[in-house]
Amino acid sequence: MRLGRVYLVGAGPGDPGLLTVRGLELLRRAQVIVFDQLVNPDLLEEASAGAMKIFAGKRAGRHCIAQSEINQVLIDHAALGYEVVRLKGGDPFVFGRGGEEAEALAAAGIPFEVVPGVSSAIAVPAYAGIPLTHREYSSSFAVVTGHESRKLESSVQWDKLAAAVDTLVILMGLRNLQQITTALLSHGLAPGTPVAVISRGTTQEQETVTGSVSDIVDKAAHLDSPAVIVIGRVVGLQQRLNWFESAFESQRDALSYGDEATIYPSPD
Repeated sequence: MRLGRVYLVGAGPGDPGLLTVRGLELLRRAQVIVFDQLVNPDLLEEASAGAMKIFAGKRAGRHCIAQSEINQVLIDHAALGYEVVRLKGGDPFVFGRGGEEAEALAAAGIPFEVVPGVSSAIAVPAYAGIPLTHREYSSSFAVVTGHESRKLESSVQWDKLAAAVDTLVILMGLRNLQQITTALLSHGLAPGTPVAVISRGTTQEQETVTGSVSDIVDKAAHLDSPAVIVIGRVVGLQQRLNWFESAFESQRDALSYGDEATIYPSPD
């Protein structure tokens, strides 16, 4: 029997328009789609009518299916000759366990292709009006996981990050925001350093809260995951460059104006 192929496809951070052309092409022809919690449901509407859809979501410690089982699902369906799309939020190789899945496929002799996606680490700050680099404010940025901050032996070197990186982007860190800010402050980061927390980025539910390392925990307490944390001077540009949320505010203002216009007819 001819082996199928697995495509590890990045679905982007939420806005379905950020799926790549290659990703959309594969999604439309896939026979099996294995998708994550953070994949926009609208993307699944692009699948063919006969495609099998398998949910393999994981979020905030609640695992619907273990990673080893996901690996086996991919292997088993490809071994039956199916074209399989593994649809993953963001980019498969940026904190998406795509590397682990690729290793499992390679070990099983299953052909695979990696289709990069737009990472939330870049897209979400951009949708909040925060450029990660800027000639006047930032010549470097680092992307780290905030999921390890509770570990006694975390591999994240907060001391080096606090001293050497202009802009710090933290994924999966909302629940550990207190521990993260405490660690950065203890390693010399100035308490007034600007911080933004962006919840549900690139979607219509996006909300951005800004503050400083010393007060952001309280200011962002009401936000929900998924969230991206940005720390650095570039956050100061957010209010001026906040094009996405400002567009929704303009739409709401226009709707309010329209309602008033129905109450107060035109003079003619």
